[in-house]
Amino acid sequence: MERYVIKGGTALQGEVEISGAKNAALGLIAAAIMADENVTIDNLPDVSDINALIEAVAAIGATVNRIDRHCVIINGSTITSHVVEYEQMKKIRASYYLIGALLGKFGHAEVALPGGCNIGSRPIDLHIKGFKALGADVVIDHGVVNAKADSLVGNHIFFDIASVGATINVMMAAVRAGGRTIMENCAKEPHVVDVANMLNSMGANIRGAGTDKIRIEGVEGLHGTEYSTIPDQIEAGTFMCAAAATGGEVLIKNVIPKHLECISAKLIEMGCTVIEYDDAVKVKVDGEMDGCRIKTLPYPGFPTDMQPQMTAVLALANGNSMVTESIFENRFKYVDELNRMGAVIKVEGNTAFVTGVGELEGTQVSAPDLRAGAALVIAGLAANGFTTVDDIVYIKRGYEMFEKKLAGLGAAIELVDSDKDEQKFKLKVG
Repeated sequence: MERYVIKGGTALQGEVEISGAKNAALGLIAAAIMADENVTIDNLPDVSDINALIEAVAAIGATVNRIDRHCVIINGSTITSHVVEYEQMKKIRASYYLIGALLGKFGHAEVALPGGCNIGSRPIDLHIKGFKALGADVVIDHGVVNAKADSLVGNHIFFDIASVGATINVMMAAVRAGGRTIMENCAKEPHVVDVANMLNSMGANIRGAGTDKIRIEGVEGLHGTEYSTIPDQIEAGTFMCAAAATGGEVLIKNVIPKHLECISAKLIEMGCTVIEYDDAVKVKVDGEMDGCRIKTLPYPGFPTDMQPQMTAVLALANGNSMVTESIFENRFKYVDELNRMGAVIKVEGNTAFVTGVGELEGTQVSAPDLRAGAALVIAGLAANGFTTVDDIVYIKRGYEMFEKKLAGLGAAIELVDSDKDEQKFKLKVG
């Protein structure tokens, strides 16, 4: 079984290039099938979630041409089925975007309920509420969402909470609904804006993406386009945390610094230096770090997807810290693994109380989900001795060439798939 082996204690130094945003690209791929012409999407991250969704799109008949690892051309004119099977979707949460895309294009979608990381309850009731408001009949039967509409009609939709998935999904369906749709209490995340921008380049009429109110005028059809995915805010934040945890100095390139402000602000509060450039940020640590308080919130607040990585950094900082998770109720499963490395973290309800220990000790740990896995890698990079991170299939869902990028910054890390290879690595670097 594949795993990462890490020899910690090296301060990361150098430059790293950030890939395209996984969470944006998933929405872009689903939106692409709504056109009957070629849609070219560039700057895709080469990660398993993206590849799974592209395979699912091909399975329903769309023409898919992989130009290279980071570019795909999708044409939805050849789609022969509106049914997306469970086998294709059980590993990937964003399968639900195909409901909005297929419903908007064909007036019918049958999509298996999604899988993904087990980080808490993630119901799609807000998605269904939005589809029904547009005139669709929606039934969930034997784990399959069946949505049908003779014709979608624009409406006024208020989301009970600001949900990224529901905002993107209902937005895709509303693009083809007759008349005007007004969506309120929308998510403002960068990937919502990215999907709206690509849809507009395909002929949609969407205004207000990035605010809490989105206005959509329905259109008869969508045409082809060429579009480049935004950089990945969470990958960039992960490398910022890795630089901080190891006491290093890293220039993180191909980013949108504004998307990282919430992360930068906390690192600065802890005593790190963060320098912003036009399309890069530099993180460096000159001395010791102090703890702080963090609460996850919808964008532009601190992202839930950065909570585990930042907690790993706080475990090494001076004093006491408090991390409150307000988005998902099951996102502290990695804490037991960090504590096995010598961290002192106590979870009560939706809050983790962190007592900084200054040093961690390497051991064997297991990644319970995507971002928690990244946090354990960060801890291993900073720890004394060797750390083995198992179940990295989760990490590979969202990070492209993670170990190679870290090794390029001086980290002693290797992807191995046998005990023999692990021992060879330990002898080589030990």
